[in-house]
Amino acid sequence: MDPKTIEKSKAGETVTERISGSEAVVKCLLAEGVDVVYGYPGGAIMPVYDELFNYQDKLHHVLTRHEQGATHAAQGYARISGRVGVAIATSGPGATNLITGIADAQIDSTPIVCITGQVYSHLLGSDAFQETDIVGISTPVTKWNHQITSAEEIPEVIAKAFYIAKSGRPGPVLIDITKNAQLEEVDFSYEPCKRVRSYKPAPNVDPFKVAEAARLINSAKKPLIVWGQGVILGQAEKELKTLVEKAGIPAAWTILGASALPTEHPLNVGMVGMHGNYAPNVLTNSCDLLIAIGMRFDDRVTGRLNSYAKQAKVIHFEIDPAEVDKNVKTDLAVLGDARESLTMLLPHIEKNTHDSWLREFEKLHKVEQEKIIDHDLNPTKDALTMGEVIKFINENTDGDAAIVSDVGQHQMIACRYAKFNKTKSNITSGGLGTMGFALPAAIGAKMGAPERDVVAIVGDGGYQMNIQELGTIFQTKVPIKIVVLNNNYLGMVRQWQQLFFDKRYASTELSNPDFVGIAKGYYIDAKRVTKREELAAAVSEMMKSKDAYFLEVVVEKEDNVFPMIPSGASVSEIRLE
Repeated sequence: MDPKTIEKSKAGETVTERISGSEAVVKCLLAEGVDVVYGYPGGAIMPVYDELFNYQDKLHHVLTRHEQGATHAAQGYARISGRVGVAIATSGPGATNLITGIADAQIDSTPIVCITGQVYSHLLGSDAFQETDIVGISTPVTKWNHQITSAEEIPEVIAKAFYIAKSGRPGPVLIDITKNAQLEEVDFSYEPCKRVRSYKPAPNVDPFKVAEAARLINSAKKPLIVWGQGVILGQAEKELKTLVEKAGIPAAWTILGASALPTEHPLNVGMVGMHGNYAPNVLTNSCDLLIAIGMRFDDRVTGRLNSYAKQAKVIHFEIDPAEVDKNVKTDLAVLGDARESLTMLLPHIEKNTHDSWLREFEKLHKVEQEKIIDHDLNPTKDALTMGEVIKFINENTDGDAAIVSDVGQHQMIACRYAKFNKTKSNITSGGLGTMGFALPAAIGAKMGAPERDVVAIVGDGGYQMNIQELGTIFQTKVPIKIVVLNNNYLGMVRQWQQLFFDKRYASTELSNPDFVGIAKGYYIDAKRVTKREELAAAVSEMMKSKDAYFLEVVVEKEDNVFPMIPSGASVSEIRLE
């Protein structure tokens, strides 16, 4: 049969064509609406790359400089667009280089599909050149994975992969395809997956539990909402805002939940967690009702569990049953999609205000303002602070930019002080804490939302972990803004060494290269700022640029991020100095 012969199925509905497995992979991606993929070619995935060459007008491939960069770029794309990100790599080291990004996507509930090449089926288990059991390796850090050994499996498995990645609580899926499966021919047709046996993406919301939740909320005197990324993933931002305003409840956020409610909303009382705001952390242990929405009670949020909100009743709105009672025992769990749950809840909520309770937040916020925020944003000493850099970025973007931060002190400062007026504006590595995340993730974010300003906030340590992705920026001309806050230290580790290890700065001081020279070597406009009087103009110049721009800001070497909940301490034992 001619490879391009098109046939009608017996039912007279499904159209098939005889094509190679590698072309089937590309057609599956197109059928799922994929417009960009990130990856790095190699021998075991070469047939797929050969077919990508034929579809350049429909499917844009971005050649990252490292496979880890491909996964982080796919994450950035997914986080800002709400669509599934795609990364492709070859077998062996290409596949294993994906693992950090996959693990990051798993713990942060990011929908990506990773496709890896594999040796021929008859060589599996023989330790062939660049053979690695990537299915076995990735099993603990994927939502689902599968190895394809025959071309006829490709359409069904890829359809299932996309469905699983994006449905329910999202996550990463890995598909490993042997080389023979890529080369074989298959009668191709594609049907999107709509259900998987024994897999229920979201529990049905129990209306009786919703009614009970409303009763508890309506009767509470000191309620506190803590929301997480589940609000953003469930597209429940409008419902959250309506609940907060109707019930008059102060609301705080986890790092990944940031931007679901505008930063300057009067009932947004700030960030919870190790370096969160003073008031919501302390008053977690004073509220009489804690309403958790789409968050998982991570240890960085709760501090010492045996003293976390013990005085309060706890309602947990959560899509994943595995998260309920895992860390914090709840009095009432409302399982289901956040948007659906809140939509059912709102008619039962009585209009209310909690003025005296809100004044407690205002009182503690003034303490933080005087002791910490003023120092961070309007310092009187000569050395630049990370906070004032974020302040000038806010002034130049009006809080509409997407901030992609790496991991460390700069991340905490960016999350604390960046203004977020739009949802999906805070893109960072939360649960895994992956240094090297920001630069490639910013590339993906800009491609996922080309109409938005995207600013990568990076430390001098994390920047050098994936600095090679400057090559990707140069080749693609993606106009992201890169800000390196350089204190010549692995700052967060150094802070812990200062506070808890008698200032024994073991292996945390960095001798850094000429970052501006490196950026210019990749033909990226670049500038270095060391003085306060240079900062405002430099940030303005960066944000006005139509091209990629690199800005290095030399900040105080031994500045610390406060407030801080020491490891093993209660949230109410948060330190201001």
